[in-house]
Amino acid sequence: LRYDYGQYTWRASSSQMLDKRGMVIWSNLFHIGILGIFFGHLFGMLTPHWMYAWFLPIAVKQQMAMILGGVCGVLTLIGGAGLLWRRLTNQRVRATSTTPDIIIMSILLIQCLLGLSTIPFSAQYPDGSEMMKLVGWAQSIVTFRGGSSEMLSGVAFVFRVHLVLGMTIFLLFPFTRLVHVWSAPFEYFTRRYQIVRTRR
Repeated sequence: LRYDYGQYTWRASSSQMLDKRGMVIWSNLFHIGILGIFFGHLFGMLTPHWMYAWFLPIAVKQQMAMILGGVCGVLTLIGGAGLLWRRLTNQRVRATSTTPDIIIMSILLIQCLLGLSTIPFSAQYPDGSEMMKLVGWAQSIVTFRGGSSEMLSGVAFVFRVHLVLGMTIFLLFPFTRLVHVWSAPFEYFTRRYQIVRTRR
């Protein structure tokens, strides 16, 4: 509905034109990190076990998640902190920022910190058993199966907070600038050629 009735609000609202200082490195770090986290969670949590069980042991999968997730988490944290600091301290950028912009970035940074803080707890279960509880929970939520809360029995509190905040971000998603994630210029490949004439 927002895309149909409020297309001018469906944008990233980039502030790079206002001030480029620090924008390139912080923005790149943040986006590389958060895309890695997104796809890592997407495939790591929602891929059925039988699809990779024959070549990827659970313990190895958890080690990969801890290492790659940790790297992407640090990139996201550094880049996001830089972007938030810029948004709060740069007068020109601050003037064009909205309260939801600042709130959602703050929530993303808190979520990133929570995600990084789960790594030591995951390391206590090198067999991947704790991770599989979370995988089972995520898959039961997506497939609307009952008893998902029972799968979190015995899971560390930090995981529960991480999950709750993650679902909160999911609910806030349609009402923030995060919607620009779903925008891609696919129409460029199918639209008619534009005629461009030089000025003489």
